[in-house]
Amino acid sequence: MTATHSTRMLILGSGPAGLSAAIYGARAGMAPIVVQGLQPGGQLTITTDVENYPGFADVIQGPWLMEQMTKQAEHVGAQMMWDTIVEVDLTQRPFRLVGDGGTVYYGDVLVIATGAQAKWLGVPGEQELGGKGVSACATCDGFFYRGKKVTVIGGGNTAVEEALYLTNHSDDVTLIHRRDSLRAEKILQERLFAHPNIKVLWNQKVDSFVDGGGTAGLVAIDLIDTVTGEKSRHETEGGFVAIGHAPATALFQGHLKLDEDGYIAVETGSTRTSVPGVFACGDVMDKVYRQAVTAAGTGCMAALDAERFLAEADFEKKRETVAA
Repeated sequence: MTATHSTRMLILGSGPAGLSAAIYGARAGMAPIVVQGLQPGGQLTITTDVENYPGFADVIQGPWLMEQMTKQAEHVGAQMMWDTIVEVDLTQRPFRLVGDGGTVYYGDVLVIATGAQAKWLGVPGEQELGGKGVSACATCDGFFYRGKKVTVIGGGNTAVEEALYLTNHSDDVTLIHRRDSLRAEKILQERLFAHPNIKVLWNQKVDSFVDGGGTAGLVAIDLIDTVTGEKSRHETEGGFVAIGHAPATALFQGHLKLDEDGYIAVETGSTRTSVPGVFACGDVMDKVYRQAVTAAGTGCMAALDAERFLAEADFEKKRETVAA
């Protein structure tokens, strides 16, 4: 028989946003169920050193942090489910969702915290050198490259913002772009071109990231000129891939309002989506900050928004019952 689970609060995703929502939801008595998804713990489970999460004087490990958050959520009453949702029905409450093994989940409210994945180039050395010189987040990892020669790959707003940010830590920042002009906003381009510590390499495509062997990590990036085909090697100690992110929202297309970039649209200053009773938090609705601490903050917001929604719905239901 098909297994069925019902809860006051159903949460999709188990990164900082989903687990924070679970902690607050459990403490509010909503006995949340967390469907953990393909990557339990989210992107922090593939992050090594974490130095910017508040509360820890020493460097901590991403997997350890997510393990602790999971234990905290379970301790206060949240239930973790190893499953991936493949079907949703948001046309009526309780919302009905189906896992890939056929398990059916019902939730009086739904909190979506499915996150977003950084886009990668898919070239040799990229994944092998992840955390050893190759990164997709300058705000997260730039501090580890202070005083070193660093490189950003991309041509949009994210790439330019990352390059400008890295000048806080490095006097030698290079932006590599495969075209002869940037797609970033004009004001950002002006700041980039005016900065004395940033240089741009035009018409260059990354061919591979070069491993120095042993404990050296990244030592260079091999490039191909997109006009002439000429190959070259650019020496660097940090390579930041900044070609955008892909929010995990395919499941909700046609069910929820998404913005022009595919992120779930929420009301300003809240986590409320276009469907009453459905809330979104973390990177699935945040394309600006994308930090563990901001994801956790919006997870808290989602739980509080959900609790208030249920309280109002319960009050209206009681009032209608009395009136009848």
